[in-house]
Amino acid sequence: MQIKPRQHLLDIWQAIARHSFDGGEWQWGDWGKESSVADAERLLCLLYPATEIPAFRLDDPDTTQEDVQQVLKKAGGRLDIPANLVTAAADFMRTHTGEDKRPTFAGGYYFGSQDKTKELTEEQRLLGVVDSYSMSITLCLALLGFLKVYETRTRRSDIKETIAELRAATSNRLTAAMVSLLRSFVVNVFDTDSSQGQTLTELLGQQRLSQRQVLNKFQNRFRALRAAINESVFLGIDVQEGLKDENQLFECGFSWTMVKDAPEVETSEPIGPQPDGVANPVPYLYFTVVALDGIQDLFSDRTLTLGLLNTEQQRLAESLRLRWELTQQYWSGIARFNAERWPLEDIPWRTTGQKLESEYFSLSVAAILVHDLMRRRATDDDLTRTVGVMERLAERGRITSRMVRDDPIVHALHNVGVVLPLQGSERLGPPMTWAMTDFSAQLLKRTVQLCTLSRNLASHDRLLRLAEDVFDHMWRRRIRDGEGVGLWDNIHAAYPDAEIHQRRVPVSWSITERVTEVMVQANVMYRQPPIRSNELTELAKALLSESAHLLGNEQMEPAPADAGRHGMQLRNIEVKLRRARTLVEEQPGTAYALTLDVLGQLDSLARAREAADRGV
Repeated sequence: MQIKPRQHLLDIWQAIARHSFDGGEWQWGDWGKESSVADAERLLCLLYPATEIPAFRLDDPDTTQEDVQQVLKKAGGRLDIPANLVTAAADFMRTHTGEDKRPTFAGGYYFGSQDKTKELTEEQRLLGVVDSYSMSITLCLALLGFLKVYETRTRRSDIKETIAELRAATSNRLTAAMVSLLRSFVVNVFDTDSSQGQTLTELLGQQRLSQRQVLNKFQNRFRALRAAINESVFLGIDVQEGLKDENQLFECGFSWTMVKDAPEVETSEPIGPQPDGVANPVPYLYFTVVALDGIQDLFSDRTLTLGLLNTEQQRLAESLRLRWELTQQYWSGIARFNAERWPLEDIPWRTTGQKLESEYFSLSVAAILVHDLMRRRATDDDLTRTVGVMERLAERGRITSRMVRDDPIVHALHNVGVVLPLQGSERLGPPMTWAMTDFSAQLLKRTVQLCTLSRNLASHDRLLRLAEDVFDHMWRRRIRDGEGVGLWDNIHAAYPDAEIHQRRVPVSWSITERVTEVMVQANVMYRQPPIRSNELTELAKALLSESAHLLGNEQMEPAPADAGRHGMQLRNIEVKLRRARTLVEEQPGTAYALTLDVLGQLDSLARAREAADRGV
């Protein structure tokens, strides 16, 4: 199924308007305000495209396009839509702010209990989570940019007051989210003989290298990174000393929430008291990927151009950027540790901290590798091998291959999802879990990102075909009836023969938001110049040379009886040749087609003249 960003986004927006607006007013519904993650995801489904794609802008009512107004008519008229979004965002900020005026990042119903006979405590439900920190960064940046334009367009005094209040709350939440992410970053140092060390050395060695060989290679590859972490990030005396010992292995990334005993981050912003950390100092692949996604928005072109960060936030952003780069370098190096056979190519990936293995973790490592490939100039070999990993994940995940009877993969990846134990949560009550059911959406997102990055024709074609296959799978999973029609997630539609676990919450805002992100990324992909073919460029240039020569020859001939018509034809040919010359470097295929047409016209003129000379 071809990905059509504009049309598919319009369909998604229409479904959201139908679900979340009633009489022009935002409605949170039964499950709204229960999780800051879900609420942020829902708002981002509208605000992210509206601030990233000019054709979907809502902050200037005079530029709102007709088809956008039509699909959002349940949200009000063109003047009402931005005002209603501001009101909804202000309600979100008030809901997720504590009595002490401190922004809260509750996971809410996204948290689960490992012991099904015991309910989580209220304190556990209100715990912050990296998903919320990351989503809040993206949401706050989108909102700040939205408000910057909209406040100059509206004349309503009540909305202007709301905007002033919302801007302050949004900036405060952004700072709090950044501080929370800084306190969630962790480096875990362990011995090669520990269970974690053995898992990592087996993963890196791929049954081809001994433990000693793995350690030596690890030391050489990560010596500079180890020093950079030690010099630039303070993580406690024990960690610092452990990093100095090159016989120790380490991992870095983000835990599921703020780490226990993580020092407070000094800031001049009024974010209130910083809560105590809870998580064990162990990085999680899933939460690391989520954190990286949010952090990169802090230094996007849009953020820098609009000047969305104040001085203090810029300082915090630099600290996060450092951790972003360190984390990417580490996991990219781990993924490609052995040139002969990447550990990433050994699917499924095994985590060291949680002692789990799943295709989802392979996808998480691939996602970090995609981040790194986008950051630096990727080689064709890196891209080709990563494409192969994506194709295998789609097949193993039963997206491009059929399911078997009682398929455990469908159950584990799409139905109940991969369940993570949240280490450290047992201090506050029953051990907590986090379920990840968005494998298909994440695979689609990373595939489109890679497709945007790839400038290799063969790899790009493979990625585009894969993206279309995964998107077809995702589009089938939209809800067909009941609450949330047109949104996600109806797993049974893609796997009609599977026994699907009925979820409590009818709409999955996490999957809906990720599909929305994909549409924004696909828009970026289609907006960039097509991949240039050197062979086609040379052919087009050869045709241009021949065309120019034949045109000059034609212009030397005496004008025929219908000189006016003949002159118009020659001028038309000149225009096409000029157009072809301007396109030959960027769009050689188009230049080739234009020049072929010119050659055909010149040949017709030559044949007509020959016929006239013979008196035919």
